[in-house]
Amino acid sequence: MNILLVNPSYPDTFWSFKHVLRFVSRKAAFPPLGLLTVAAMLPGGWDKRLVDLNVEELTDEHIAWADMVFIGAMLVQKEGAQEVIQRCKEAGKRIVAGGPAFTSSPHLFPGVDHLVLNEAEVTLPLFIRDLAAGEPKPVYTSDEKPDITRTPVPMWSLMKLKNYATMSVQFSRGCPFNCEFCDIIIMNGRMPRTKTPDQMLRELTSLRAAGWRGSVFIVDDNFIGNKDKVKEFLRALIAWQKEHRYPFKFLTEASLNLAQDEQLMTLMSMANFHKVFLGIESPSPESLKECSKHQNTVLDLSKAVDSIHAHGLQVMAGFIVGFDSDTDKIFDIQMDFIQKVGVVTAMVGVLTALPGTRLWHRLKAENRLLCDTSGENTDGSLNFIPKMGADTLLQGYRDLVNSLYSPNIYYKRINMFLSKYKPTARGRPTLSDMAAFMRSLWLIGMRSRARRHYWRLIFKTGFTRFRSLPTAVDLAIQGLHFEKCARKMQQSENVAC
Repeated sequence: MNILLVNPSYPDTFWSFKHVLRFVSRKAAFPPLGLLTVAAMLPGGWDKRLVDLNVEELTDEHIAWADMVFIGAMLVQKEGAQEVIQRCKEAGKRIVAGGPAFTSSPHLFPGVDHLVLNEAEVTLPLFIRDLAAGEPKPVYTSDEKPDITRTPVPMWSLMKLKNYATMSVQFSRGCPFNCEFCDIIIMNGRMPRTKTPDQMLRELTSLRAAGWRGSVFIVDDNFIGNKDKVKEFLRALIAWQKEHRYPFKFLTEASLNLAQDEQLMTLMSMANFHKVFLGIESPSPESLKECSKHQNTVLDLSKAVDSIHAHGLQVMAGFIVGFDSDTDKIFDIQMDFIQKVGVVTAMVGVLTALPGTRLWHRLKAENRLLCDTSGENTDGSLNFIPKMGADTLLQGYRDLVNSLYSPNIYYKRINMFLSKYKPTARGRPTLSDMAAFMRSLWLIGMRSRARRHYWRLIFKTGFTRFRSLPTAVDLAIQGLHFEKCARKMQQSENVAC
């Protein structure tokens, strides 16, 4: 059987890093890890091909070759997924679909023959069994949370590594917290499940053997959800990194209580982690309590960020506006906090009611839901009735993002960050790094609105914090992307359905 695995296209958003990719001669930021893992679960005798629409076109020849088309997607990819479904149905192909988009909102995807939902370790074998018996069902779903120690190594051979800026692996699923707006606990539960250290090292060894060097994103819902297990893995990873001369630099997602564990931050630094994305959400205690982000209310947020920066981990963070307790002053409060703590990559989004979350159920009960979410909380759209008023929220949000990523304010934030940051990551600059730097000299240093700020940053960092120079260049390049996204959003109209 010929199986075509298709990753639909992503829209151009803050998360796409579209304007960064040309600096490093890559076509997409991350590979479709879910599809690569599903491919490894399919019968070995089946022929498999991967088409990632973020790096290549889906041709008629691809579709004609396939006996079945497997589609995996997140909600932000729903339009791309709908286009793929339509093309494949017109060609008479059987379509199998799964992943977060299909699990949370199956009604958005008419035309799918078989929905294999929830976690594939449970539902995919059921589909394969029924297919072999000639009686496949239209829907497979399960509440079972599988043991991921039996999850196979992704099939890296299906893709071209050179198309991507960063590779992806997964260590755990689930998060112990219960934030009102988050759908992680619906998808993956509140009891974090982890792979074994040996299992993770096999995955990393296979990735290294495939030829990858550089950035690796551990895509966990909350990497530190089970601290004992993650420390066990980190100790093994530190030894592996030393043995192989640090082929990888890691980034991941975690909760802010990372700052309360000195040992954990030290282990991450020693294992060559250099970035961590945190859900800070808001400096407003009322907003944090409202959304049940209680783990952040017991911390001094500024000191927590400073501590993580001091351990060589650059904090990237998510922020939200639009909570019921927010007033029109929240935009200035968010701006002042983000500048003060030096979170350069600040992903500010409008509160979004994701399907099935406690927030979604509450707003539905209050008759405040408006429509399905776009799946992208930084596109300036709104799917519920906010207490501060839709126009006030959306205009305030767009003005906040536009200000945050204006060159003057953005470069001030870089300098604030660098004054507190102590880089610890190991690894020599690659040819790709050098090419990105040379392109930045021209595209940012000569052609952009930020050129004056860019040259000041480069010279100041080069003379006073030389070890931070690669980070400074990286942030300058990202700033160009963020500025273009913010400008595009500023020119758009308020979107509330």
